[in-house]
Amino acid sequence: MLRRLHLEQPESFAFTPENRAWAEAQITKYPEGRQASAVIPLLWRAQEQEGWLSKPAIEHVADMLGMDYIRALEVASFYFMFQLQPVGSVAHFQVCGTTPCMLCGSEALVEVLQEKVAANPHEVSEDGKFSWEEVECLGACANAPMAQIGKDYYEDLSPERLSEIIDALGAGEVPVPGPQSGRYASEPASGLTSLSAFESGRTQYNASVARAVELGETVKRIDGSEEPLRTPWLDAWARGKGVKTANTSEAPKAPASKPRAEAVAPAETAVAEKAPETLSAPRAGGADDLKKIGGVGPKLEGLLNEMGFWHFDQIAKWTEAEVAWVDARLKFKGRIARDNWIEQARRLADGGETGVSRDKKEE
Repeated sequence: MLRRLHLEQPESFAFTPENRAWAEAQITKYPEGRQASAVIPLLWRAQEQEGWLSKPAIEHVADMLGMDYIRALEVASFYFMFQLQPVGSVAHFQVCGTTPCMLCGSEALVEVLQEKVAANPHEVSEDGKFSWEEVECLGACANAPMAQIGKDYYEDLSPERLSEIIDALGAGEVPVPGPQSGRYASEPASGLTSLSAFESGRTQYNASVARAVELGETVKRIDGSEEPLRTPWLDAWARGKGVKTANTSEAPKAPASKPRAEAVAPAETAVAEKAPETLSAPRAGGADDLKKIGGVGPKLEGLLNEMGFWHFDQIAKWTEAEVAWVDARLKFKGRIARDNWIEQARRLADGGETGVSRDKKEE
């Protein structure tokens, strides 16, 4: 399926203060130069905040992580968990249309959605509450036909039951997810043929449904009011005890006398910054195409130009201290070294080629 950005886009995006703090804490999970690893959770948080992923939201996340915009867009457009167009304010229905569900009646479910929500997929209903789409296999074939509504699965659906669920959600209720036919989980539709002695010991719901009911989160979006993300790994690392996982229930307290900055970059390992020589404008022959350096895209080229870097030989001369200065101002520490900008710039300044410059020639 072709996935494109929506034609109508908001002018800007910004995380709420609570979500910004959460996003910054997520980034600290990853070592220097690997912050881009946080792209999926940050994109998801942006979607939870707004309901869908706009172009400004994707670019905002890319800026936070020091990524080229196209890299963040590649992630957002690849995964169907990300919605690239507005969705209903209450719920978005994803109906499975793969063979097992189709054979069990998913086409009738689509007809219900066309009648009660909108005629076409990715259209928002007239009241703004709902939207829908048909998706590929969601992995609940034994309980076909099914749909994911918000964050949970509603299985063993009939057209009548789906219609009731839409009405309930529209009235502010959250129907219990899981099998809708009376089945407990994925046992035979005709009833148990073995292990029937265990049936009397069952809890009210299977584990997945019980957790969904407990959280009450089926169609609720994250609003920043939930418990904030803890960062125990920072305090543990600062105290020389290695990195702990985020599953620690109580974050160890760092000594009050130590500022948070020490946990991220201890002074004894930090490289002193030194400002490189810059130019107010490119030389008479015109600016070099800095995009020939692998890892430098149009946005980074623009930022480098704004800082006074227009030519390959300027970058080729950077010292370690000057790299630290540039790193801090481009906000993606480690990328210059990781992508080997200096060696590439030297090669280009001497009239040589890089992989990127060769590709540009071939084009």
